[in-house]
Order: sequence, then C-alpha cells, then structure tokens
Amino acid sequence: MAKAASNQYARLRRDAERAASRFPALLAEAEQVAATIAHGVHGRRRSGSGETFWEYRHHRPEDGARAVDWRRSARGDHLYVRETEWEAANAVYLWRDGGPGMDAGSAVLPTKRERASVCLIATASLLVRGGERIAALGETGRPRSGRPALEIAGRALADGRGAASSVESPDISRHARVVLAGDFLDPPETWEARLSALSARGGRGVLLRVIDPAEEDFPFTGRTRFMPPAAGQPLLLGRAEDARARYREVWAEHGAALHALVRRAGCTLITHRTDRPAASAVLALYQALEGAA
Repeated sequence: MAKAASNQYARLRRDAERAASRFPALLAEAEQVAATIAHGVHGRRRSGSGETFWEYRHHRPEDGARAVDWRRSARGDHLYVRETEWEAANAVYLWRDGGPGMDAGSAVLPTKRERASVCLIATASLLVRGGERIAALGETGRPRSGRPALEIAGRALADGRGAASSVESPDISRHARVVLAGDFLDPPETWEARLSALSARGGRGVLLRVIDPAEEDFPFTGRTRFMPPAAGQPLLLGRAEDARARYREVWAEHGAALHALVRRAGCTLITHRTDRPAASAVLALYQALEGAA
C-alpha cells in the first residue's frame, strides 16, 4: 500500500513538474513576441463608461442636468461634462483548445498547442499593457487587470485543460470579447452551435485557427501510417500521394464551411500556420480585437 502511494506521488510530482516547466518557456517566448509589436499598438484611451477621468467636453442638451460638472462649469461661461476613460468593461476572455489533436506538430516546429498558447499569452500581454481586463475562459474566473492577471491567465493558457465545455456553456459577462485558439477540426456544425452559445451571451469572437503545414499540404508519399490523436484505429495508406488531391479538396471544403459560419456569427477568423512567425498571428489578433471594440 505504502509503495503504491509512493509511486503515485512520484508520478504526480513528475507530471506537475513537467507541466510547470512549460509555462516559463512559453511566457518568455510570448513576451518576446509581444515586445516586437508593442511599439506599433497603443492602449485604449478613449471616452466611454468607466471610472477614470478622461477629459471635459461641452454639455449637450441630451446629456441632461445631472451630467453637468458644476465645479468645472463654475470657472467659465459654458456647461461642461466630465467624461471618463473607456475601460475594458467588455472584458477579454481567452481560450486555448486542449483537445488531443492540438499536440500534433511537424519535426522542428512547435505543436499546435504550444503555438496557440504563445499567441494567446502574447495577445494577453498586449491587452494588459493597454489596460484591459483578461481571463482564461473556463479556467480563471472573473477577468482581472495588471501583471497578476497575465500571470494567472498565462498559466492557464499554457497548462489548462482547454475544455470544449467552456465554449459550449460560456461563463462570460455580457458583450465580452472572446478569443478562441485551436485547430477547429471538429465538424462545422459543432462550431456553429458553440459560436451560437457565445452570441447568445452577447460575446464577440475572434478565432485563431492554428494548423500544422503537413495538415494543409499533405506532403506524404509511399506507405504511410496515420495515427489518430486519441483512441481509434490507425489508417494505413499504401501510396499516400494517391490520396493527396482528395484530401486537399476535403480540407478546402472544411475551411470554406468554417469561414462561412464564422462570418454568419459576426466573428473574425484568422488562420495561422506553425511554420510562420507567431508575431504575425498576434498582430492580426490584436487588430481584430481593436475592431471588435
């Protein structure tokens, strides 16, 4: 009994150390990516609902008397309204798919899981620098601001479960913005239902579709065994090149269906290959979030 407990503890400790070691490396890479594009983006200083003072403006009839800042107005001949800075009342929730297929990756390239995590953590870093509140969807609870928020959300984006249920029954504030990163290889109707759940909460989504080059190019030749990402029977092809044309046709059909349903949902789809710089995906994500705001 004691030996079994000891073996279980050793296994759990190894698993914990392996999981914990992933986060610092991914965070360092993400911060480097964020730093390369940070000078080209800016915070979200603009008037809107919030608590931080932004500027005074002239009173308009539709503002009503209660909006007048009488202290400021007493110093001149005009009535003034005190405007507050726009804040991230519409918090940003980030989700990285934790499905087994995300562990796929070609030699010398990061896995889809690793690249998705880096892109989301880098995006989170830029959002935090801009004063946004962030959370890892289904992992970290309410959105937070500042460096602690990046630490909490970053760990979840690196090592969290990334359960599909977090998207299917999203616990988000009304009119929040949501960033989903995955390969989106589930049937289009599955993602249509998930995006409908987000829309029902008023969420506006940006989807980062992370793919491995081999998934798109299908470069295989000769006798090739394809292993399923989870439980299932492997597929053996005697001449893989004979299936290339049909495979690419099916791949293109899936991509077109995904684009169509994302557009119908009022969301944005960004496709990123792991053989391309992560910074390009992060910049596209951040710009899409700017538009969603």
